This record gives sequence, structure tokens and C-alpha cells, in this order.
Amino acid sequence: MDALMLARWQFGITTVYHFFFVPLTLGLGWVVALLQTAWYVTGRDVYKRLTKFWGKLFLINFAMGVATGIVQEFQFGMNWSEYSRFMGDIFGAPLAIEALLAFFLESTFLGVWIFGWDRLPKKVHLAAIWLAAIGANLSAYWILVANSFMQQPVGYVLGQGRAEMNDFWALITNPHVFVQFPHVITGAMATAAFFMLGISAWQLKRTITGEERDAFRISFRIGAIYGLVATVAVMVVGHGQAQYMMKVQPMKMAAAEALWETEDPAPMSLFTWGNEPERRDVWAVKVPGMLSFLAYNRFDGAVPGIKALQAEYERTYGPGDYVPPVKWTYWTFRVMVGAGMVMALLALLATWQVWRQRIEGSRWLLGLLVPAIALPYLANSTGWIFTEIGRQPWIVFGLQKTADAVSPNVSAAEVGFSLVVFTLLYGVLMVADIYLLQKFARAGTMGSVSVEGSEQPGVAPVGA
Repeated sequence: MDALMLARWQFGITTVYHFFFVPLTLGLGWVVALLQTAWYVTGRDVYKRLTKFWGKLFLINFAMGVATGIVQEFQFGMNWSEYSRFMGDIFGAPLAIEALLAFFLESTFLGVWIFGWDRLPKKVHLAAIWLAAIGANLSAYWILVANSFMQQPVGYVLGQGRAEMNDFWALITNPHVFVQFPHVITGAMATAAFFMLGISAWQLKRTITGEERDAFRISFRIGAIYGLVATVAVMVVGHGQAQYMMKVQPMKMAAAEALWETEDPAPMSLFTWGNEPERRDVWAVKVPGMLSFLAYNRFDGAVPGIKALQAEYERTYGPGDYVPPVKWTYWTFRVMVGAGMVMALLALLATWQVWRQRIEGSRWLLGLLVPAIALPYLANSTGWIFTEIGRQPWIVFGLQKTADAVSPNVSAAEVGFSLVVFTLLYGVLMVADIYLLQKFARAGTMGSVSVEGSEQPGVAPVGA
């Protein structure tokens, strides 16, 4: 492999690792804040124990997210120096605001929350976790502002061979971020919901009794409702995002459906075995008119195909291949959607059992919900891969190609060495994260380890 391909693999692997942790932090922060609010309002001890239980898992995940996220920004200068030179004036602004404002808000008040138990007034301590949760989601917004520019450049002028910002307001109100941000946040909510459902289901399948069982029944009810709302919201905002993608990146949608020719009405592919070099179907199962419905909310309307868009892009941008890797785009899109549909079904079944007050009555469902913890991670990862691969060959759509963004003075051997080191390091961190999460999840709400770290010193470094 050359330096370009190795740099792409390195950024892809480290980003997927990092994105394992981000959605859970975003979605679980709200749950911890709501549980502590319930304790503040009702005074019931069960809500305090649940706050500390889910708070411990939240802190472990947050710490791992920080550790894996630091590497991301270094790669811009090391492996992607031409990208940094071209985009630095624009990309640097939201990243700086994210670090100096949102992340500091999140981490500062999270520290206040960790060490403020029984030291701060309850109202002040409660405000700290809410501000930490808000800070985490604001952090995501600023990161997505930067990414949205890569998807749909706005608020810039080209000068001296680089993009220069000329409208900060246009940058932060990029229409793309207002379809991308809700999709990320609702996906994070679903991640937290299935994390809660899986752990609660595992605990309820055990022989726990009394207060412990009551606590995890509450967690199960919260997770079921949270999961149902989140999965429905993901589908609604995802539908809107797909329609917007049709306007600004039609090639990505065409690749996601392996739609070689423009069709009206356009069918939606359920399964396609295609010949990508020849850009044709070998065998396919399609639903007539459904892609037109997804694009325009009606069962007719032309959806441009890959061949027509390739010709259009050649006229606009000059000679070149503007078709992304169709196989990767097609299948990651389907894995993302498929995982989301299974999650919606499981959340509906869990909510139905909650409504019937038969949570423990369906042990088969409890058994399914434990491995279902992996479903949102699968959907998040494949969704991110689809978003980035489907934009190829552009790193900044219409402005800079990925092949022109790599560092010219970094050799393939150097990138390959760092790829191996980072992959192994992140693998060790992943093992440590899973070990810690399962250890404290097994301990239950009656465990002796305290979230503030004063009872068991071993917890303090996790939140530090």
C-alpha cells in the first residue's frame, strides 16, 4: 500500500475506535442527569443509587473517549498536512471552539460532579451534571460543524491556493449540520438506551431480589422508552438527512443504492449483486418506486444514476473518476439501516413488556437484549464509514480531493509503523474499557465502589 491508502486506513481505524465511545457519552449523560433530577425531586434513595451506578459507567466511557480522541487532531498535521494547509483557516475555528469552550465546559463540570458528592449543595451538584451533559453535546455540534463543511462547503473564498473563511455565521449555520447533528444525537440516545436495556436485562435474568431488582426494573423502563423514542427519531431525522443528501451529494445516494442509471420512478434495492467495474447489475431485488418515495415523498420522480452523475461531475470538475467505492457505500448503508430497524423492533417489544408489567416474564427478550448492546455500535460505525466513503474522491466536497490532501513528505513505512502502533494501542484500550464496564455493570447498584472515589481510591483515576 502507498502512503495515501495507509493514511486513510489509519484515520479510519482510529476514528472508528474513538466513535465507539462518543455516542454513549452523549446519550448516557442525559440519563444520569435525569436520574439525579429524579433523586433531587423525590428524595428516593433508588434514584441516587442508579445515578451513581450509571454515572460510573459514564465516567469510564468518557475517559476512554478522551484518550482515543487526542490522536485524531495530531493526524491532521502528521498524515494530512496538505489538507491542514488548505483547510486550516476554516477547520481550525470550530475545533478550537470545541476544545476551549465545549470540552472545557464538559470536563470542568464533570470534575465538579465527580468530587462534589456530599460536598456541594444538592442543587449546585445537580447543575454540574446537567452542564457536563450540555457541554458534551455542544462539543459534538462543533465537531460536526467542521465535518459539515467537508460535506457542503459554505462561508469561504479561495485565495492563494487555500480556502479562507469569509462568513463565520454561514459556517456555523451550515444547512448540512442541521440534518447531521440531530442524526448523531438521536443515534447517541439509542446507544445509551440499548446500553441500559442490555445491562438491566442481564441483571434481571439473575437471581437479584428486593431493592436491586426494583432498581433495574426502573432502569429497564427508562431504557425501553428512551430506546423507542430514540429509534423512531433516528428514522425520522435519517429520512430527512437522506432527502437533503439527494440535493447536495446525489452521487452518495446513487452509490448507496447501486443505482447505475437514472430512473423515474426509481426503485429501492433490497439486494443487489453488481459488477462495479462495468457499472451494471448482475442480479438484484428491488421495490418499484420506493427510492423515489424516499427522495421526494411520492412514488414518482427521477433519481439520477451513477453514470449520469459521473458525466455531470466531469463537466463541472474536469476529467476524473467521481464514483465512490460502490460496494462499501452500498453495504455499509444497509448494515446501518438494518441494525436500526432491529433496534426499533426490540425497543418496541421492550416497551410493550413494560406496559404489560411483564418485564421478567419474557426471558427470551431479556436474553436478546444483552447482545443487542452491540447493535447501535454497529449502526454508528457503519453510518460513519458510509458518510465518509460515500463522499470520495473528495475530502472536501468539490474543493479538494483526498489524493491531494495527504502529507507529501511522510513515507509509506512511517505511516505503516504508526498505523500498527495506534491499532495495537487502541485495541488494548478497548479491552480495558470492556473489562471495566463489565466489571462495574456486574457489581450492580449495591456495589461498594463510589462514583466520587472517596470510598474506593481505584475509581478516582478513571474520572480524572
